[in-house]
Formats: sequence, structure tokens, C-alpha cells
Amino acid sequence: MAVKVCKFGGTSMADASAITQSAKIVAADSERRYIVVSAPGKRFSGDNKVTDLLYTCYAESTSLGDCGRTFKKVRERFVEITKDLNLKMDIEKYLDEVEEGINRSITPDYAASRGEYLMARVFAAVVGADFIDTEKTIKFDESGDFAADYTNDLLSEELKKHERGVLPGFYGSLPNGRIKTFSRGGSDVTGALVARAASASVYENWTDINGFLTADPKIVDNPEKIAYLSYKELRELSYMGANVLHPESIFPVRLAGIPINIKNTFEPSNPGTMIVPEKNRPQDDRIVTGIAGRKGFTIILIEKSMMNSERGFGRKILSVLEHRGISFEHLPSGIDTLSVVIADEEISGKLESVISDIRASVAPDTIEIHSGLSLIATVGHNMASRPGTAARLFQGLADANINIKMIDQGSSELNIIVGVDTADHENAINAIYHAFY
Repeated sequence: MAVKVCKFGGTSMADASAITQSAKIVAADSERRYIVVSAPGKRFSGDNKVTDLLYTCYAESTSLGDCGRTFKKVRERFVEITKDLNLKMDIEKYLDEVEEGINRSITPDYAASRGEYLMARVFAAVVGADFIDTEKTIKFDESGDFAADYTNDLLSEELKKHERGVLPGFYGSLPNGRIKTFSRGGSDVTGALVARAASASVYENWTDINGFLTADPKIVDNPEKIAYLSYKELRELSYMGANVLHPESIFPVRLAGIPINIKNTFEPSNPGTMIVPEKNRPQDDRIVTGIAGRKGFTIILIEKSMMNSERGFGRKILSVLEHRGISFEHLPSGIDTLSVVIADEEISGKLESVISDIRASVAPDTIEIHSGLSLIATVGHNMASRPGTAARLFQGLADANINIKMIDQGSSELNIIVGVDTADHENAINAIYHAFY
């Protein structure tokens, strides 16, 4: 029998009503055998996500020696959920265990992971499936790096022991047994890992929207929905700010060729968006698949005469960044210029040291700093085969009176990235969208 792996996000676990709806989705298809859940999200505007409360619990425990004041809110939330669901389970036992564990923990990861742990306990009881703790099956090495192959072996063996199971997302463990989390949104990654380990026919990611849209609906009025995406298109759009799916969740399923279906828990009949291998992506007339952008970048513009003939120039610049522990985003260059685009959170507090190191390393003629930059990616497989695509994009920005500070286009022509002033971020996305739609 084919196997489907489902991941339900925080809004799908927010309260008893949402949990009941998620349980109906699971029950509607016998192939939905393995379920990954997030911690409960917000029930209404101004509400707290359980994970945020748990981070506060850790901070409270660290400073006061006890997390009881904030953990009371977590306890009330789960007691209310189990009461409203009429569950006959001793949730207080698990809550006591978690509170004591937070007070003993020396890193925030244990506390942060407990929303998923508790929710998986609850949802397993709701759907009548086994609880499978990812602490035992998702592994990181001594350095905290994810151990992909080891995890896949452990998960595959564990899943074979269970006809149906519910797993908490977001975390695994280090060799010493200590809990280790993925970055925020990491339950998507857990779902993809389970899908790969189960050799799933599809990985269903249930959220509160009807799939990917061609642009952020908070910026563009009523953008079109995307029916199909390739893994590469998803990776580009997710990384550049389309926050429907964690960008790292692509890798496990892409490796196994498993399609991802983004669906809406509260409108399950909607087909959502299918993410598939490039070879399986249906062709359409759409030139651009989607547009996404991120704010908060700085450009370091380095100019030196005869730079192109100076061997090792680029390597020296990148060595400076590596020495300072800084990742870069883009590296556009000219014959005598090289620009390094870096996220503000990477360069924060290090800019003066980096500039000093660059001067000492390559003796540039000038260095200029341009902050307040937004990067906007225009993504689509069909762009490469359509002459005039870039001209259309740039004309749209020109018509909107938006100045372009940086252009970077990969040789694959899958995307064109432009840098604009952060003040022009929303207008630029609108201008590009309306140039193609």
C-alpha cells in the first residue's frame, strides 16, 4: 500500500477545533500513515505561539531558577486542548515532566522542542496512532551538524515497527542524548525526513493557505496561485522570503524524488501547490513562476585598478569573510570592481573589522558601503527560453521610477535578482509582478 506522510503546521494544531479538522483529514485517507506535527500556533491575533512561550520559559528558568510563571500558560493551553477534545489522557504527567526538564536544561533547545513533543502526544491519542519520539531517530553529530544518512537509517527501521504513527517535528538529539532543534520552521524538515524514510508516494504539508502564490499577498493584491513548482524554483523562492515552506525541507524529498503537496487544512478540497522534480513539472505559458524578496542587506563595493589580472583577489576577499565567520549572498563583479552582498544579521558588529581586513589583504583603491538594500528574486524555468524577459523586468522597474543598485543572474537563468533600496521593496515587487501578470 502506498504511504503518505503528512505534516500539520501550528495553525492546524492551534486549538481543539483545528486539531479535530486535522484528524478528519488523516481519517479520510488510509494511506496517511505517518503524521508530523508542529507546536500549537496562534489562535487569534495577539495570541502567543507555544514555542515562543517555551523560549520564555527557558529564559525565566535561567534567570530565576524556575520557569513556573510562564509555564503556567503552556500548561493551561494543553489542559484546555485535551479538555475540549474530551481526551482521556494524563496530560499533567507529561507537563510535569517538561517543566522539570526545562528547569534542568542548560540550552534552550529542550524547552523549544517541547511544544512539538506535547502536541504529538495529544494528536497520537486523537487519531489512535503510535507516538514515535524523534529524539531517538533524528540525529546530529558532535558538532551539531545534521547526520542525514544515519537519521534515514534509524527512521526507516523505526517506521517499519509502526503501522501508523505521530511524530513531533523540529528536533532530534546529539550523540550525548541532549535535544537539538532545527532552525525555526524545522518541522517541515522533519516531515521531509520522515517522507524519505518511509519511501512516501507524497509528502503533504498542511498549512493555513491554499499553496504557493506568485507573490506575497501582503504586498501584491490578489496574486495568482502556483499550481506546480519544481524543487529548484521552490528553493529559490523559499530562500528569498516566500515563507510557506522551510527551504531546507526540500533536500530529503528531492533526493528521493518524492513530490510535496502544499495544502490548506481548512479547505482540504483545494488541490494546493504540487512541488515536483523538474522533469515532472507540467509545462505552461507562464514566463515567471514567482517573485519573492528579503530586506536587510549591505553591499561592500571594492574597487581596484587591474583587479582582473591580480590572481587570488576574490579568494582573499572570501578568506576575510571566512575568518570572521560571515556568509555572503552574492558576489557580482566588474573588471575593476567586486561587490559583496551580505545579510545585515551576518555583518552586524563586524563591519569595521571586515573593512580593515579587506584593506590589509588586497589594498583596494576604494571601498564603499551601501546599506538598506532589499533583494528581489524573479524565478521561473521558462525565463531562459523567452528573449526579452530581463528587459521586461527592468522596464517594469523603470516605469515605477525604481533605481536598481545590483543585478545578479545565474547562468542557469532560473532567476534574476535585483537589489533596490529597502524603501522601494514593496513597490519593486508590485512593479515586477505587473510586468508579467
